Formats: sequence, structure tokens, C-alpha cells
Amino acid sequence: MTKAKNNVRIESDSMGPLEVPATALWGASTQRAIRNFRFSGQGIPRPLIRSLGLIKACAAAVNAEHGHLRKGPARAIEVAAMAVARGDHDDQFPVDLYQTGSGTSSNMNANEVIAHLASRSGRYSVHPNDHVNFGQSSNDVIPTAIRIAIRLTTDEDLLPSLKHLRRVITRRARQLTKVAKTGRTHLMDAVPLTFAQEFGTWAAQLSSATDRIEDTLKRVRRLPIGGTAIGTELNSDIRFGHAMAKALNTATGLIFESADNKFEGIAAQDDLVEFSGQLNALAVALMKIANDLRWMNSGPLSGLGEIELPALQPGSSIMPGKVNPVIPEAVSMICARVMGSHHSVSIAGQSGNFQLNVMLPLLAGELLESIRLLSNAMRQLADDAIAGLVIRHDDVAHAMNRNPILVTALNPVIGYENAARIAKKAYAERRPVLDVARELTDLKEADLIRLLDPTELTKGGL
Repeated sequence: MTKAKNNVRIESDSMGPLEVPATALWGASTQRAIRNFRFSGQGIPRPLIRSLGLIKACAAAVNAEHGHLRKGPARAIEVAAMAVARGDHDDQFPVDLYQTGSGTSSNMNANEVIAHLASRSGRYSVHPNDHVNFGQSSNDVIPTAIRIAIRLTTDEDLLPSLKHLRRVITRRARQLTKVAKTGRTHLMDAVPLTFAQEFGTWAAQLSSATDRIEDTLKRVRRLPIGGTAIGTELNSDIRFGHAMAKALNTATGLIFESADNKFEGIAAQDDLVEFSGQLNALAVALMKIANDLRWMNSGPLSGLGEIELPALQPGSSIMPGKVNPVIPEAVSMICARVMGSHHSVSIAGQSGNFQLNVMLPLLAGELLESIRLLSNAMRQLADDAIAGLVIRHDDVAHAMNRNPILVTALNPVIGYENAARIAKKAYAERRPVLDVARELTDLKEADLIRLLDPTELTKGGL
């Protein structure tokens, strides 16, 4: 590095000298990447920067412990790397997300920034490759960083948001255990259920989603760090991988383990594709919930009109008084985005050629964006839609009483064919089933009222 002149300084790497902005903490390798990759203007996600900082801090400590770095420079690297992990230098990570498929440019970006910071005091001359990247390769660092970022954001954001939405839905369900409504199959009237049973379906979906995600995380926690270039552990202390997993456990409070087969963690990203599949399944569940809410809220006069979602904003620039279900609509769009991301992740996951996957930055970008969007969507769906929805009891009861499918309860008593005649007549004449059943059966009034009680029908049995 030479002194700055005319707002630039000269940095050198294995390809020669290059001008770098005088105030930049990065070096020549990062500057080349800035020139080469001008696709999106979108940098790598913050959680990935955080993970890179954690890896470099732990690597410095482990390498010092194993006698491969002097304690002074190692400590300087640790301090600088933790500053990166905290987000103190996010503006020093300008490399485009769409870059070399191994993520080498972002790994070198981290190495250069941390080396620059660690050398600032003048006490040590820290080299980005020889010291910060010691015992590592971009090929094992980046897939490790992706897994750490996924674990952190899932534990800190996704799973708490899932729990919050499930808790809000369950609370509302407990308030509605005795409120029966018309069930629907094929969007057509069916036998009744309670709002609690309907909401309980959503809560069960979310519980299953949580179980699937947590199960997949058992595989995501296996780290290839220590495998270096292709998995052979060349230029890395044989103790490095296990020591790194232990150090990262301490640094994050989570559980990581050194992958038994580091070739797999570098060449194949099947666990990340599996995790994306769980996000896709969660998006499917959330879209079902959002669409149910939209249907139940439809109207308010000419639709189902069973509930009123909170009125958050005017729904039309031309129709005064119109209010739309904006949160479920936005959540549905997010779900569509996540489903599309899963397709991208699937393509990226199969892009492992021999010993290296070459779409790692895309995997990171898509997965972390899906986690972020789903986490935000679930909290808003809970707080801005479900928590404040109101049941329109009169409309629900009116529709229920005129539902001809209530006659299903008479099947065991009068038979399917006789029950069908009652249902058809009630529907044709727009009359309650109870009135028509009085005319077409010999059943006593008290028995008919008991058999056709919608609330009792939600309990099942004969």
C-alpha cells in the first residue's frame, strides 16, 4: 500500500497494482470485483457480513491457539472482525451479490477490510491472505457463512415470528370456541365448524412448519470450514474444523458441528435446498391463511362477510369508503416471492460442478431474503390482521341457519335420499332446513332442533 494521492491510493495483489479510494478499507482484490461485477447494485446481505466477521474472529483465535498466528496480530484480527460482525463497517462491503460463484470476492472483501483495520495501529502488519484467511479458502468460508447466517436469522427472527403468529391465532381461537359457521369445500357450503376449529387448522399448519424447519436445521448446522479448497483440508490444521465449530458455538450461542464430510459441504448444498423447501412449505401455509382471511372478509355485503379485518387505509382512489384486506394481500405477494426463490435455490443447488458449487452468493441472497420477508410477514399478519379482526355474528348466523347442508345430520335417521330432498327443497325455496324438515319428516320438533343445532354438529360423532 502507498500513500493516498488525489483521493486514491495504490494497492497491490497477485495481479499487480490498482487504484483504490483513499478512504476505503478494502484492497485491490475488492476493487477488481467492484469493477467486474456491476449487475444489481445489491451487496451481500447483512447477516452474511455478520457471519464472515464471526468466522474471521474465531479463525484468528483458533489459529493463535494452535500456534499458527502470533497472539498480538491474532487479537488485532479478532477485534477488527468482531467490529465487522457488529455492523460497524457495512459500508465497506460494496461487492455486488452477483459475483464469482464461490463468493471469493466477498471473502477477500472481508479479509482486506479486517486486515486494514487490524493494521491501523501500526503495531502489526496484517496480511489479508496470510493472516486473516489462514487455514481457510473462500470455498469453505462462504458455505460456512451461509449456514451460520441462516441459523442466526432463523433463531432470532423466523422461529420467533412463527411462534408469535401461532400464539395470536391460538388466542383468537380460544375466544371463538362456541361460534359456529358454515364450513366450505370446493368454495361451496358444507357442514359447520367453529371459528376455533378453522383457526386451529392454521395454528396446526404453523406448528408443523416449525417442526419441519427445526428438523432441517440439524443438517444445516454441519459446517465445512476446515475443508479449504475442495475438502481435503490442505493448508489447514487438522484440528481446525472441530475447533472452529466449538468457537462458533461460543460466539453465537447456537449449536454447530464440523461436517464429517467436508467435500459434501463444499461441492453440494443439498441441506440448503432442503431448508429452502421448508421455507416454501411455510409460504404455502401462509398463503392459505391469507387467502382464507380474504375470502372471509369479502363483501362486506355481497361476499361472505364473516369477519371484518382492521381498516388500515382507503382501498380505492375512485370509490369512497372502500377498504381492502391489504395485509393478507401483501403477505400473499411475499409468499409468491418465496416460492419463486425456492425455484432459484433449486437451480443454484444443482450447480455444483465436481468439487465446488458455483452459485453460493445466489443461495445466500435468496435464502436470507426469504427468511427476512417471511419473518416480517408473519408478525404483520398477526398484529395488523388477525389480532384485530371482528366476527360479524349476525351474518354468520344468518348464513348458517339457511345452509341446506345442515341436513347431513339427518342422514343416520332418515337416510341420504330423504335428506337430499329436504336440502334441495330448502335451497330452491331459500328456506331454513329446519322448516322444510318439519314438513317432510315425522320427527319431533325437539329432535329436529337437537339434530340440526349447528354447534352440536361441530362436535362430530353420531
